[in-house]
Amino acid sequence: MHGSEALEQNLLVEDLIGRFTPRCLFLSGHDRKAIKQLSDKHWVEFVPSAFHQVGRLLTQHIEPDCFMVTVSPMDKHGYFSLGTNADYGASVIRKAKKVIVEVNRYMPRTFGECSVHISEIDHLIEADTPLSEVAEAQASETDWAIARQVAAYIQDGDTLQMGVGGVPSAVLQQLENHKDLGLHSELFCPAMVRLIAKGVINGRRKRLMQHKHVFTLALGDHEMYEFMDDNPSIVGFPASWVNNPNIIRQNPNMVSVNSAIEVDITGQINAETIKGTPFSGTGGQLDFVRGAFASEGGRSFIALHSTAKDGTLSRIVPQLAGGTVTDTRMDAHFVVTEYGCVELKGLSLAQRAKALIGIAHPQFREQLETQARELGLIGCH
Repeated sequence: MHGSEALEQNLLVEDLIGRFTPRCLFLSGHDRKAIKQLSDKHWVEFVPSAFHQVGRLLTQHIEPDCFMVTVSPMDKHGYFSLGTNADYGASVIRKAKKVIVEVNRYMPRTFGECSVHISEIDHLIEADTPLSEVAEAQASETDWAIARQVAAYIQDGDTLQMGVGGVPSAVLQQLENHKDLGLHSELFCPAMVRLIAKGVINGRRKRLMQHKHVFTLALGDHEMYEFMDDNPSIVGFPASWVNNPNIIRQNPNMVSVNSAIEVDITGQINAETIKGTPFSGTGGQLDFVRGAFASEGGRSFIALHSTAKDGTLSRIVPQLAGGTVTDTRMDAHFVVTEYGCVELKGLSLAQRAKALIGIAHPQFREQLETQARELGLIGCH
């Protein structure tokens, strides 16, 4: 077992409540499942942080006593590779008081800033266990309706960042006839492998790390891990670099595609909590929203279904339910549902409210207009 699955079964368990305090930067499905079964739901605490700041957070503010990580087998020069997890391991290893590595032959050897020398570790164990696999999200009809709108904005030569879920996967599947796409993404996923193998993603027009496929973490299946192994075109770097908006902006025509839980009618975006309860994490969404827009010709997209709970709740809302703002209204660029795509930059609050209500599910539009008037966002006519 690795990552969140191991945490769920071994650490986030009832018997350990009170023995230590888990503080998570991100909650996976495994974490949510474990917390749901605990008698004390507040035992696990959430630490908000933009992903590009996590390395600094762990080395300057938290200062870990011990760091444990899975690595690939050592090469002839004494170096292990962090493989799928370049995000902050290299930074924390050089700061932690004790470093323990699990050497696993199934972990792919990747390039970039992923190397750990044997002199930097204190203890080593071997555990040749296949890596946890994450099934590629199957796009629904609604996902496809959203993805087609996003894909229409993607041009030859653009550099891509894709989040998780059905919409990003569907967008990538529609790009097989594009040319010279680049990759500078927090996440590396199976749909990207197919485009690299076909030469669609080749990084030819990138200004930064030309011809290299840049990532900071990878989630996928065995085939993807095999593709990554010893592949010099795929390079992993810490999130402090990959997710830094000042780095992201250096590639022209940067396109960022991410999802959200809800968007209010002024353009505030919540991608991490449900009614104030942590669902996932802050992650790197805002990093790429800002970095993409700062890029010459760049665009950022927030994609979401218009409704939740089998159509009973609108995800375009008058105000965010729990008050959590992942992306500010000043940062929001394009918002997309199955009913349309709107560009919010340059719009007044009244224009934003009308535009976002226009892409809400039709059954909620009249109610949202009434609520917008009550909030003073739009007039009576």
